[in-house]
Amino acid sequence: MEMPSTLRRILYLTLIIAGLASAHSALAEDAAAQKLVPSLIVMNAQGASLQGKTLTLNGLAPSTIVFADRPVRAAGHMLTAHLLEGWGRGGEGFAKDPPNATVSVFGKGDATVHDAVVVLKTPKLVGDRLTFAVQVLEGDLAGADGPASVFIDTADFEVIALQSMFPSTNWPPSMRH
Repeated sequence: MEMPSTLRRILYLTLIIAGLASAHSALAEDAAAQKLVPSLIVMNAQGASLQGKTLTLNGLAPSTIVFADRPVRAAGHMLTAHLLEGWGRGGEGFAKDPPNATVSVFGKGDATVHDAVVVLKTPKLVGDRLTFAVQVLEGDLAGADGPASVFIDTADFEVIALQSMFPSTNWPPSMRH
């Protein structure tokens, strides 16, 4: 039995619309996976010094804290060596657009805090010693001889990279695979 032409046209249109909706859904998921998420980075070390245009972190922690705010609200850590490997991969990222950072160091004797705001360039990691070429924007670390933290300004990570760094995060539906 042959299907009436009107019914056949409706069936074809339904199939076409379903195909377009499926393609749109796949494109939306692909766009979410490509989306960049502003994230902040924190490195910790046993000490830091600023000599001229060189920042040195001694006793660097092997992992670095990375976290993203709303709507993602992801937090976790990654190996510092992995972060530094990706610093300027392909002439992009921080090599192309060096980040600002606040270096905050305690003074052991009086628990004062010494801060310097810098632009971080060309990291070099040897063992647990990390050096950066820096441009000092303000402050200094004179007299700072205690534990240090480096708060690196916004970095943009692709959602897929964050998902691999933080697999247990409860991702919003728009960012799930």
